[in-house]
Amino acid sequence: MSGPTSELENLVVVLVRPRNPLNIGAVARAMSNFGVEHLRLANPYTTAFREARSAVGASSVLKNAQDFRSVADAVADCALVVGTTAVRNRALQNPLRRLNPQSASAVRTAMISGRVALLFGSEKIGLTNEDFTYCHWLLHIPTHEQHISMNLGQAVAVCLFGLSSAVADEKHRTHDDPALSGEIEKITQMLYESLKISGYVKPGNDVVSERKVRRLLLRLNLQAMDAKVLMGMVRQIVWKLRQTK
Repeated sequence: MSGPTSELENLVVVLVRPRNPLNIGAVARAMSNFGVEHLRLANPYTTAFREARSAVGASSVLKNAQDFRSVADAVADCALVVGTTAVRNRALQNPLRRLNPQSASAVRTAMISGRVALLFGSEKIGLTNEDFTYCHWLLHIPTHEQHISMNLGQAVAVCLFGLSSAVADEKHRTHDDPALSGEIEKITQMLYESLKISGYVKPGNDVVSERKVRRLLLRLNLQAMDAKVLMGMVRQIVWKLRQTK
């Protein structure tokens, strides 16, 4: 089995609901600059982005970009999901880290044992609170407080430069395979169903309750074997509750 073709081989850039093909092209160009090949788009506003003229020298990145219907699908095979945010006045439920050598090193360390997704929101509103529920933690570029917003391509370039400049922390390397986001999502849906059937979820609180379950499971940082055991437990509980219902 051959090794990674670049230091950032296990990094996936995910654009959530991107609107401007030129911005998508600029992202592809920035990715090509730093040797990042995996571009995914979750529910893009338009599919006419593969011919973006702004993707100078990065046509292969656009050509091989993958479309997904949702964030959950786009990050299903990733062991770590990091969202980006300008913060502003938002009340965040996720852990927030600045883009610095320490946070970049944490990403590089995670890439040793699994795939990492770096999420960027649409040019208009960024990532939503719903998007954040799929993230293990959030990343913030420390811009000037009088002008915190960045162009999508610029934001991707700055983050990739930070990651390419960092080194993995071998002391915190784990030899256990982390649970993939897709596995966590399956457990989330089964556990959420059991809570609904049992009456724990009150009418009108469906969305909030589902987000709480997903955040809770992500905070547990489950390993693959633990996720498999937990999934079996919750599946049996759901089956029994369905029979009772």
